Amino acid sequence: MKKTILFTLGLLGLLIAPATAQLGRVWTEFQFYSTDLQNYLKYNLSETLKPLETSSQNALNGATGDLNIPNPIAAGEQVRKDIIFFNSRPDKFENNQAIRSNSVTNEINRYLTRSSVEGTLGKNGQRRMKAKLEDTETSITKIEEYSALTDQIQSGLASILQAAVKTAEAAANPALNAAQSQADLQVQSIKIQTEQSKIISENLYQTVLANQSLQYSNLNLANISQQMEEANRARRVDTSTEAARLLRTTAQIDLFGRKNEN
Repeated sequence: MKKTILFTLGLLGLLIAPATAQLGRVWTEFQFYSTDLQNYLKYNLSETLKPLETSSQNALNGATGDLNIPNPIAAGEQVRKDIIFFNSRPDKFENNQAIRSNSVTNEINRYLTRSSVEGTLGKNGQRRMKAKLEDTETSITKIEEYSALTDQIQSGLASILQAAVKTAEAAANPALNAAQSQADLQVQSIKIQTEQSKIISENLYQTVLANQSLQYSNLNLANISQQMEEANRARRVDTSTEAARLLRTTAQIDLFGRKNEN
């Protein structure tokens, strides 16, 4: 009888373990994310950074740390140095190298934002998140099955103890009552951990939604920043064009006046 009770309590203890199991390989998941981020930077920098895409890529590579993610501050500083001190080729819209270096740095930061969005909400990122959510739901289902099994074990243990206490020897043994109490506590612990696992999975889901909303917000801010910079560039071009036109008109008037004096 004692062996049966100990075996049952041991089985209850084993059932507690799955309730605290972890889903994942977080470093592997993060490596997939950083690879998608780097691939986006590798294949998209040439869209708006010509002819500086090579130096920009070198700056990003040099600023990439152990997580395989570029440090935007270090990359921006390197780009500014390259443009101000080593790149003398003028831009068709901006001759001031300091302003141009800031513009390129801002564009790199926008690319980093978009690359982060790609790593999270791109095709591969969504596939990984889908697998993560499916694994979470599968784990919750298994935990619920384990919890239901503990109810069956507890019911069987209660029947064994009820039959045992009918004997005089068992009635005089307080270990039986202690075993029943211990089994009840373990079952309650399993049920509590089951509910905690559900709460954790819900928190994961809410975090995914919040992160998605944040990524969209970052993307919108990047687009707004780009639009403002393009508007400022157009304004500077218009101002320069107007100044050149006024200078040309003034020169023509001055030349015409001199001819009349002669």
